[in-house]
Amino acid sequence: MTTRTIRARDRPVFGVDVHSGDVRGDDPSYALVVLDPVDEDDPDAPDADGPMARITRDVVSFRKLCRLIDDREPLYVATDNAYELAADKNDLVGFLRSLPDGTRLVQVTGAERPEPLSRVASRHGIPYGKKPMKEAEASARLAAANVGHEVTAFTDETRVKVSRGRSTGKGGWSQDRYTRRIHGNVRKRTRQVQSKLKETNLDFERDVTEKYGGYANATFTVEARPEEIPVSNSRAGDVRVEVERERRDGIEYEPLVKRRDRVIVGIDPGTTTAAAVVGLDGTVHALYSSRTSDTADVTEWTIEQGRPIIVAADVEPMPETVEKFRRSFDAAGWRPTTDLPVDEKLHRTREAGYDNDHERDALAAALYAYDDHEDQFERIAAKTPPRLDREAVIAGVVAGGGSVESVIADLSEDEGTGGDGGSGDGDAGETDPTEPERTEEEETIRRLRERVERLESHAESLETDLAERDERIAELEGELEEAKREERIEARSRRAVSRLERETDRLERERDEAREAVAELEGKVETLKELWRLDHSNFDNVAAEQGLASVKVVEQFTLDALAAADEAYGLVAGDVVYLRDASGAGRRTAERLAETDPRAVIRDGNLSDVADQVLFDHDVPVVPASAVPVREVDELAVASEEELEVALDDWERRAERRRKAEKQEHLDQIISEHRAGRTLPETEE
Repeated sequence: MTTRTIRARDRPVFGVDVHSGDVRGDDPSYALVVLDPVDEDDPDAPDADGPMARITRDVVSFRKLCRLIDDREPLYVATDNAYELAADKNDLVGFLRSLPDGTRLVQVTGAERPEPLSRVASRHGIPYGKKPMKEAEASARLAAANVGHEVTAFTDETRVKVSRGRSTGKGGWSQDRYTRRIHGNVRKRTRQVQSKLKETNLDFERDVTEKYGGYANATFTVEARPEEIPVSNSRAGDVRVEVERERRDGIEYEPLVKRRDRVIVGIDPGTTTAAAVVGLDGTVHALYSSRTSDTADVTEWTIEQGRPIIVAADVEPMPETVEKFRRSFDAAGWRPTTDLPVDEKLHRTREAGYDNDHERDALAAALYAYDDHEDQFERIAAKTPPRLDREAVIAGVVAGGGSVESVIADLSEDEGTGGDGGSGDGDAGETDPTEPERTEEEETIRRLRERVERLESHAESLETDLAERDERIAELEGELEEAKREERIEARSRRAVSRLERETDRLERERDEAREAVAELEGKVETLKELWRLDHSNFDNVAAEQGLASVKVVEQFTLDALAAADEAYGLVAGDVVYLRDASGAGRRTAERLAETDPRAVIRDGNLSDVADQVLFDHDVPVVPASAVPVREVDELAVASEEELEVALDDWERRAERRRKAEKQEHLDQIISEHRAGRTLPETEE
């Protein structure tokens, strides 16, 4: 139970009936009756019985009815036939899906086989008329009194899906960073949703699809209705959140009010309030504890479990809080003669599971109250006729304070079943005047014989009823086993369908992602085709038109990098080669590059002296990247032909000066060696 539990006094109830037209035709109109809650303290509130007093009547179209439901969010939308709001099963499922959280469609005339509305209204004392507006009002009043069945196509499980709010798409050079940001935001929002679900103490399962930088999506399967979940549909920036209830296999009808058995309730008040519910046979039904709930929450939870006839405490005297609970339920109270010791509580609750000491104390109080009344329950049950509700008799005796006979007399439809001096003895009082007068002993014997005959007849009747009941029990047990078998088969089918649906969703997500990747790669292929055309047979024509030169990129000036570039797109004579990192090369590496006879080498970084000399000796022009900027697209690149020509001319001028300097240096060296050779013999002499 949560603090968001819907109460009838807080929201209106809509009653609906077809006014004119047909739901399978065009534009049907509906008679609408709205029962609004009225504040008892409001001086302008109308006088009426019950919480629903203000009535609004109108004739609306289906579209306006849907708008009013969205705006007012009624507790119930009541009708005598759910298919007056939908043409078929699929339309009905769509209508149920469109209802706001917490709004329920109620068929007041029953489940799959509804009764006439007039009969249901008469049974519950609701005014009825044949006009559509009267039928709509009767439906609204019946639903407000919790009469009818909720029409549902969904389970109490809800799927919360967190996914990308936009496609990763084309991101250019920043694509990785763009994709990583989206997936990171999905992961962040997923953690926020998970934190909120944990704070609300909801049971859930999580399924995550991890992607580069975070999550592509995450799905939470929550054991709760959407109105109980602290998350709603939203879409903000990179992330969207979708909340959707799990679909049933078909349409189901659930009664608004279920039968509640008589129970014994143990209460342990304090900072943490705990309650325990035990049946009249000593079975533990439910336990509850909370630090934040108030008296109203505990009372509402208790009402959901059953009708208390005994409210028990584990201490003497009974705490005032427990006494208030007892009075609110008009139940009998129970308390021990002295405070129950902890070891006795532990022993009495040893076979039950509980979460904390407060639940243990409440459960011990309820179980000891049952122990104290167990014999009384058995005596009352033994005296209760088979046709009467045993629990109702026990409640009348224990909580109502009456005798067994008086309670049975009140509950019995036969007025003469309460004692021995009924009409049966009246006939015995009429005697034949011709017979001799009987003595007192003879009269006593006669009455006893008649009583024996009645008891024997009653015993035979009971034996016959018992035999019929045994046969019926055996028949019902067989039906129960068959129903369980069918339910197991159906449950397996539902699980298989759920698995297939999840697998379908996963494959669809993968398909969408693959399509996005294909679109991205197609764009790259178009760019590569354009660059390929620039680098092949028609390059001269394109260069003449666009003034571009194809450039082949080498990541690092090493033998491995040269081999990788040669394998990727080939290094041939006349290529313009771009060294992304020109440092660190030796003689062998430079000679390997020179063997390809490139037109020019664009370097980024400084060449080693050895590599620079080898390339110079092979007449390979080397120009800096600052002089010829390179524009890259993936592994391929282009440069301006004009800028390249200017850089090559500049290299030729520098190379000519360098050759002259080297020749001059070489001539000076020869002269120096020649002079050294002539002076050497004179020195030796």
